[in-house]
Amino acid sequence: PLSFFFFFFLRNCVYNTYTYLYIHTQLYRGDLRERMASRLPTQLATPGKLNQHRLAKTFTRHGSLSWRRTLAPDSLASSTSPSSTGRYCVQPQPVVKCSAQAANLAPGTPVRPTSILVVGATGTLGRQVVRRALDEGYDVRCLVRPRPAPADFLRDWGATVVNADLSKPETIPATLVGIHTVIDCATGRPEEPIKTVDWEGKVALIQCAKAMGIQKFVFFSIHNCDKHPEVPLMEIKYCTEKFLQDSGLTHIIIRLCGFMQGLIGQYAVPILEEKSVWGTDAPTRIAYMDTQDIARLTFIALRNENINGKLLTFAGPRAWTTQEVITLCERLAGQDANVTTVPVSVLRLTRQVTRFFEWTNDVADRLAFSEVLSSDTVFSVPMTEAYTLLGVDSKDILTLEKYLQDYFTNILKKLKDLKAQSKQTDIYF
Repeated sequence: PLSFFFFFFLRNCVYNTYTYLYIHTQLYRGDLRERMASRLPTQLATPGKLNQHRLAKTFTRHGSLSWRRTLAPDSLASSTSPSSTGRYCVQPQPVVKCSAQAANLAPGTPVRPTSILVVGATGTLGRQVVRRALDEGYDVRCLVRPRPAPADFLRDWGATVVNADLSKPETIPATLVGIHTVIDCATGRPEEPIKTVDWEGKVALIQCAKAMGIQKFVFFSIHNCDKHPEVPLMEIKYCTEKFLQDSGLTHIIIRLCGFMQGLIGQYAVPILEEKSVWGTDAPTRIAYMDTQDIARLTFIALRNENINGKLLTFAGPRAWTTQEVITLCERLAGQDANVTTVPVSVLRLTRQVTRFFEWTNDVADRLAFSEVLSSDTVFSVPMTEAYTLLGVDSKDILTLEKYLQDYFTNILKKLKDLKAQSKQTDIYF
């Protein structure tokens, strides 16, 4: 069986390598270039070549506005492999055209400054942005994908829910009618190709926002995304930042380090349920921040006109390694964790293997974070200047110790109450 598996693996590697080399040889010879040019007219611009790309703004006779990306002639043949500049290039994708008739933007139909559209409203950060906006009196509209289980909790809070999909650009313009500000919290699902939502969808959203006269656009990105071109998601975030900056929209870009909420399912719950906790031996440190604090700071920035056009980074009070977070959870839970440590070298090897097959390319892209884990990167920044700019006291920012302590205190109390109720209802014969 082992020899059969090895033979099967080797055959697939040879076949995929041959196919890859054949196709790209044909591309460079020009045999397929004419046929592909009509179907794949544009691609993600690498930051190293931004001076070769321009955003062309086109006005029609009827006053409609559209945006499209115009490429340099030599950009068609680039691939998904790292370029000579070291930047990651996503495969070409079709041009997305979004237009809005001037009649929709005519005087006499003013848009209230309190009207906002939250994209990705059901996510970890998006729902906190929605809740904060409603608490502060904003008229909130939520863009969510059509789903079997509707997002009724958003309606219960008082928000308006509209169905649209960033991967289907034709569904976007209607959601922007009557909107003053767009807050983009969306990201692709794990089972989706990274570029479908995080690049193609975001480009379409920005184009439509410009065409529809949106007056402010808030985009959430990733800290240090400009320093890790080998990670597809981080490279796409960085390129989206550049695309937004070049669009002419009034914008705020906020880079984030990590969410405290993500640690509950990753560490806290498995420890309480006595299940395996997966971690790495990486020295990378992350300054996790509560999404409620992120939402609060976002609306402070939104109201400050001096922050328009700026790039902010939000980070928690302290940066933590994986092992430090696990140790903290063990202490607060009062029990040891069953820790399974995965060496970063194993993640890197797995990524190299999955890159051989087309059907595992998405897995390889997500495993690219192993390169970040092994780089001894600190995902944190001093927040003193940001606090001063926003007029916020650092003492008002929740620490990870306090967040996890509140969680374990509440959950252990509930477990104790459930156990007491269970004893009261026991029946003995």
